[in-house]
Amino acid sequence: MSFLERIRVCNDYDLSGFIPFQINSQTVGWIKAHFVEHLIAEPGVFLITDTTASFVERLTTPEMRSAALKEVATNWVNAGIIRKLRDEIYPVRDTWSGPTHFHLDRGLAPIFGVRAYGVHLNGYVEKPTGIHMWIGKRSSDRRIEPNKLDNMVAGGQPAALSLMENLIKECAEEANLPRALAERSLPVGTVTYCFENESGLKPDTLFCYDLCVPDTFTPTNQDGEIADFRLMAIEETLDLIRNGSTFKFNVSLVILDFAIRHGVLSPDLEPDYEGILAGLRRNSGTIQPAQHREPKAHFLTNSRQAKVDI
Repeated sequence: MSFLERIRVCNDYDLSGFIPFQINSQTVGWIKAHFVEHLIAEPGVFLITDTTASFVERLTTPEMRSAALKEVATNWVNAGIIRKLRDEIYPVRDTWSGPTHFHLDRGLAPIFGVRAYGVHLNGYVEKPTGIHMWIGKRSSDRRIEPNKLDNMVAGGQPAALSLMENLIKECAEEANLPRALAERSLPVGTVTYCFENESGLKPDTLFCYDLCVPDTFTPTNQDGEIADFRLMAIEETLDLIRNGSTFKFNVSLVILDFAIRHGVLSPDLEPDYEGILAGLRRNSGTIQPAQHREPKAHFLTNSRQAKVDI
C-alpha cells in the first residue's frame, strides 16, 4: 500500500448517510442515520427536522447543553443503546481556540460527528546512522487497535487541560518522561483526517510535537497502554507503514508528517510527495455540507436500530 493510500484510508466517509448537527444554524457535527431515532426520542433535548438536528431552543448556553446531553447519555447507557461512556470530557468547538458550544463524553464524539483533538509526540534519537524513533506497541487489552504500533506518546485532548499540560501528563503516564524533558517538546503543526465507522464520523485534529531525547533515555510505560517500546530507524518505520498494517491507523499520518519535515521523504524520490502533503491536512476545520449529497427527507423513517460501540 502506498503512503498516499494510507492517507486515503483515514479519509473514507460518505456524508449522504448523515444529518448535520447544528448550533445556531452552523454545522458542528454529523449524526449517522441509524442513531437519529434516539435523538427523536428525546424531544425535550433535541430538535429534529428532515434535514438537520440540533438542541431545542431553550438550551441556549454551553452549560445547559452539556448538562442535558450528559443526562441523555446516561439514559442511553442504562437502556443499552450505547455500551458505556469513557469518562473523559471533550470540548465541541469550530476550532481549538474558538468558543465552546458544549461538552460531551469522549465516547459520544463519533456519534455526534464532532471534531475531536489529540496530542502526538514523535520521540526520536539522532544517531550517526540517522534518525531513530521510539515506537510503542499498544497493549493487547486496548479497545482500539490492540497490539498495533504507536507513537512514543499520544492521547486525546480533554477540555480541562491546555495542549502542553496534556502532553506533559501523557508523557509521564505513557513513557515515564521527566517533566523537564517533556517541556522541551516542540509544537510542529497538525495532522487532520475524517473517516466513517460503525459509531459515526471521526473528524480529528492531532497536534504534533517533536522531541529529540538523549540516547541514554529509554521510555517505560506507567499506565498499561503500551506493552513495550522499540527504537527503530526512521527508514524501518516507513517501510512498515508502506508494506504492512502494523501501525495504528492515524500514527502512520503523524510519522509521514515527521519524515517530510525532517527531509527523510523528498520530492525527488517520493512520487506522491505533493499528494501526501495535501492529504495530511485534507479535512481540517469543520466538515462542510457541500462535501456531501443532500440528505433525503425519507431517511429518518428508514433508520435502523443499532447498539453503538463507543
